[in-house]
Amino acid sequence: MTPVLIIGGSIVGILILRLLFFRGPLQSPVLPPPTGIIDMHCHTAGIGAGGSGAWISDELRESWKFRLYLRVFGSDEKTVGAEGDEILMDVIAQSIRESVHVDGAVILAMDAPYSREGELDRAAGEVFVPNRFVGEALKSRPELHFGASVHPWRADALEELSWSKENGAVLVKWLPNIQGIDPSNERHVPYYEKLIGLDLPLLTHVGDEDSFSKTNNALGDPRLLKLPLDCGVRVIAAHVASSGTSDGQDNVERLLEMMPEYPNLVADLSTLTQMNRRKHLRKVLSDRRLKGRLMYGTDYPLTNTPLVTPWQYPLNLRWRALWQLARTRNSWDRDVKLKAALGVRPEVFVFSREYLGL
Repeated sequence: MTPVLIIGGSIVGILILRLLFFRGPLQSPVLPPPTGIIDMHCHTAGIGAGGSGAWISDELRESWKFRLYLRVFGSDEKTVGAEGDEILMDVIAQSIRESVHVDGAVILAMDAPYSREGELDRAAGEVFVPNRFVGEALKSRPELHFGASVHPWRADALEELSWSKENGAVLVKWLPNIQGIDPSNERHVPYYEKLIGLDLPLLTHVGDEDSFSKTNNALGDPRLLKLPLDCGVRVIAAHVASSGTSDGQDNVERLLEMMPEYPNLVADLSTLTQMNRRKHLRKVLSDRRLKGRLMYGTDYPLTNTPLVTPWQYPLNLRWRALWQLARTRNSWDRDVKLKAALGVRPEVFVFSREYLGL
């Protein structure tokens, strides 16, 4: 059999399988896709250029991931070194201005690990993006909003929370798996009380983390969040805990079980269209425990990677829709269109703005 016949037969087979197994959107599609959206989960980065104070570990800088990360941020080491770390936020702001559907984004700082004595533990960290750098840089970029990151072991943690609020922070971000934070530690109660006093929600990674080499995924167990929730903190569970297991149970189900008990617990659906997390998307969109408590986020710059390609949904979207999505160059518009076509409800797209008061 000739190669042409083999290829032709394979294509015909794929088309037949698609006809047989095509299921359509996960929920009824939202058309046209909404506008005026706030993306509440976006990252920036830095290497210390321009006096930002940011740093990355030697291990990460020597890794193949370093150049890849800068590429998906839309830059490279030479450009960042010459123009400073703020250039990455210029790229984000320009992309937001060019977006039809998204007109604002929360840019997250990333604090370093600290010892229990309150000392910076740089050896345990892989990335540090300071609050002062992000908070000050965003004051001249109205499209972007400040997401602070304050490690609770810091000796000046409460003062840093106050500074962040005074300088425009709309939330505080934790990534416990790489920062070494156990949310259930009773020593954090004064920190939680400060968050409540400042009316700052806590956006925290929940579930496994696989973007870094130094991780403690036991700290991603959703049940560790019960202490801040019991204290009254407004908690946003990132990614709906859509990765990993704790005590043999999927973290996503573990989180969903907590929703009825804690009205101050919400979640964001950032990364839920990624190849490694999409298996949970149908459940997340249909589970009534998340009704009115799910908000829009992307985990930018992951929207610039093949992990979220629309071509992974051939059994949910028509060819024309797939082609139109693939041709959408703005990563925010492509993400909104994809999620709307799959059936993410209109209230999810507006909840970020409402919840954060933006």
